[in-house]
Amino acid sequence: MIRLLFMPLLQIPSGHHHVADSIKNQLEYSTEISEEFHYDKLEILSHCFGKLEAFISSIYLQSIHKAPNIYSQLYKYVVVKESKSKNYQLYDRLFLKKMLHVLKERDPHLVICTHALPSYLLSRLKDKQKWSGIVVNVYTDYFVNDLWGIQHIDYHFVPSIHIKQELMERGIPENSIFVTGIPVHPIFKQPSEKQKKNEKLTVLISGGNMGAGSIEKLLHSLQPSGAITYYVLCGKNQVLYRKIRHLHHPEVKAIPYLSSKEEMNQLYDSADAIITKPGGVTITECLWKRLPIFVYEALPGQEEFNLHYLKSQGLVFHLTDWNSSTNIEDQLVSKLREDNNRLDFFHNSIEKKDIANLIDGMIT
Repeated sequence: MIRLLFMPLLQIPSGHHHVADSIKNQLEYSTEISEEFHYDKLEILSHCFGKLEAFISSIYLQSIHKAPNIYSQLYKYVVVKESKSKNYQLYDRLFLKKMLHVLKERDPHLVICTHALPSYLLSRLKDKQKWSGIVVNVYTDYFVNDLWGIQHIDYHFVPSIHIKQELMERGIPENSIFVTGIPVHPIFKQPSEKQKKNEKLTVLISGGNMGAGSIEKLLHSLQPSGAITYYVLCGKNQVLYRKIRHLHHPEVKAIPYLSSKEEMNQLYDSADAIITKPGGVTITECLWKRLPIFVYEALPGQEEFNLHYLKSQGLVFHLTDWNSSTNIEDQLVSKLREDNNRLDFFHNSIEKKDIANLIDGMIT
């Protein structure tokens, strides 16, 4: 029995957890792997400090909504800007001994990091020669922030060929880096079965699992005319769900949190496009489904960097003036008539060997 330890951060339903769960799903779906796996997931902050994690999660959510500019600058300073002049001694003091205790207690054959903090801590322990296990970084955004452990990590699952090139320039051997894309549930990689029954367009609007973002303002700017039916994915935001329902607009439908991947996949298959934030998991699911992607805003921090990359690669359309324009629907319809050939480059750059086989090979 091979023990796998997944390490995201924070308990909120973020992309770090979705990516960890997706890798687990891929291992469970695979009929080719030669080993049986025992799966364990540990969130280091709550494990070490209990209820403090909930407080920090609350502060994070309030910061990105109530003080986005301050959070953006803080994020860039802490984990992006001038990394060579920084150190993270506070993290060492808070977590290193506890992380070492976790490793001795759980004794994993392989650790999969879907967040930078556990990756940094494991890299530090390996650098100090206090632990020598196998670690895989799985990057959940379209850039690599400076907190990630790099040099002492055994394998890297990267979202794009450009991140592979960046890591190679930093001295990582090419055979340690795999362009897997951001891991998503296997069902989203199945070819779409679109069966259009009428001429009216269907557009999804997503704020991620938390229903975050300025969705109410966006709907006001859209001023639905009847040419498009909008399905608003409210996630776990019950307040947003009730407000959308109370609009009683015939072309705006509120969708509550969907735990079923099959239902989400059916929504993707029925849609002509999606309006969303540039969260790594949602964007990647839509890229696999070849669904045209319109980005209306980015939450401060990593989503800003995702948006910059995705625009540079021509993978999304940025609705830069959505809150002041009066013809958002016209923009949507116009862009949907264009072919996006950059999607072929995205699909062709992904490694042909799937994640389950890669992990199985690392162990065996």
